[in-house]
Amino acid sequence: MNTQKTDTSIFQTLRFVLVETSHPGNVGAAARALKTMGFSRLVLVRPRFSDVLVHPDAQALASGALDVLENTQIVDSIDEALNGCTQAAAVTARLREFSPQVLTPRQFASSWQQSHAAHQALVFGSERYGLPNEIVEQCDTLINIPANPEHTSLNLAQAVQVLAYECRMAVLEKAPLSEAENPIGFHGKPATVDQINGMFGHLERALAVSGFLDPENPKKLMPRLRRLFSRCHLETEEINILRGIANQMESLAGQAAASRKKTLP
Repeated sequence: MNTQKTDTSIFQTLRFVLVETSHPGNVGAAARALKTMGFSRLVLVRPRFSDVLVHPDAQALASGALDVLENTQIVDSIDEALNGCTQAAAVTARLREFSPQVLTPRQFASSWQQSHAAHQALVFGSERYGLPNEIVEQCDTLINIPANPEHTSLNLAQAVQVLAYECRMAVLEKAPLSEAENPIGFHGKPATVDQINGMFGHLERALAVSGFLDPENPKKLMPRLRRLFSRCHLETEEINILRGIANQMESLAGQAAASRKKTLP
């Protein structure tokens, strides 16, 4: 089990740059996409609406990510947006004849994760026109999302979500978040081999006294049950529950046997 703690500061080394966005709702949705994946650095280059960060559509679609929206930087040029970055990647569905190297989102994410503290940027074009060639030429990499060839154009916020997700997964595969960092779901104490074997012996006896298992002709019942439970990665509390079920089966089988004796002539 990997107990290495994830350095979440890596999420601050990647900025998401949106160029000349037309719809405030997409800016809000992009902010929400970033926050759900642990990112927060959003930069807008010449958005269509100067009040985009307080626009009702942006705030409505940010939905819980107003802090990301409030801290979004608005600049006048791509040069300002990329200031301090060591690398920039253009996200586009339209491939160029003379373009930088082309990567999938997953390939980019792996490369970014391995770059450690290097500050990088993902650059997204407008909903109407995409990215102009002069901006693509300033980028080291072109990222193409391998979508359905019959309809390759993603909504801007969807494209941001895809890239943010792949980058997050690249980090987690290297060092999974601890339960304190990612407290979603309950994680119990894994059962030991002795506990599991003890439970199986108990369950086998209970199945036998209940009549479900014929000890003289067991076939492959217990190996199949063991195979079934092996896929579950049993926890200690689950072992206790199963043994409690086995206890109840034995108790009911004993009561049934005692009842039958009383009715015998």
